[in-house]
Amino acid sequence: MQQQATESQSPPVDDAGLSVDHAGLSVIHAGLSVDVVFLPAWLLPGQTYGKTVVVFDVLRATTTITSALSTGVREIRVFDTLVAARDAALGFPGHRLLCGEQNAIRPDGFDYGNSPGQFDPTRDAGATVFLATTNGTAALLAARDASLIVAGALVNARAAARQALVAGLPILLLCSGTSGAVSMEDLVGCGAVLAELQQLAPTPRLASDSARIALNLFDHARADLPAFLRTTTGGQNVRHARLTPDIDFAARLNVFDFAATFDPATGTVRR
Repeated sequence: MQQQATESQSPPVDDAGLSVDHAGLSVIHAGLSVDVVFLPAWLLPGQTYGKTVVVFDVLRATTTITSALSTGVREIRVFDTLVAARDAALGFPGHRLLCGEQNAIRPDGFDYGNSPGQFDPTRDAGATVFLATTNGTAALLAARDASLIVAGALVNARAAARQALVAGLPILLLCSGTSGAVSMEDLVGCGAVLAELQQLAPTPRLASDSARIALNLFDHARADLPAFLRTTTGGQNVRHARLTPDIDFAARLNVFDFAATFDPATGTVRR
């Protein structure tokens, strides 16, 4: 007699190591609203409240945060100024790393800059990172009123999309920008997550042309993401700082199977 499948069978797993249940997500989240905001300064009062906000600084903060946590860093404490990060790190008694950048360069006295490939699990596992960057950490702090804040990038687009869907809240994708200007690499990151959302739940409602622009830009760029990122203003800044390997690192799609969350009450990002 043929054995019937049981309900306890595990769902299939995709190539990023995430369990797949597209049908279930499609039913639960049909019509879920998704929007994109190009800059933190363009947020309207109360716009993040009650939502899942996925924050992008593809070059480089949210990519670096994801990479650091993948190597076993315990947590990342984010700050809006280098001085605040330095002062907090000086008073920390445990294993800590002071990280940040100014004009893409590691400041004097800092352990690391803002490069995603700089962390070593044999050296940095268990450390608390104190991080301040020009754009990305400020964007995380700007989303502090959201119900859930996720660090998104190209390197974890699928995981960020899935985490946002599981929360079941309206989704806002927030770009960090580059020194107050719109950045194409962050829009491409938003578009990557939008593309993954459409795969996981084929009926998300794009709430504005901003979301459609991001999705179309990703469709245009996805054939050669490293080359595209090099053409952006952020990419040119990284190249001028002689940190081109950071671009290649950030341009890899779905190489990490998790998306870290930011707790504004403690100012920490954790896996």
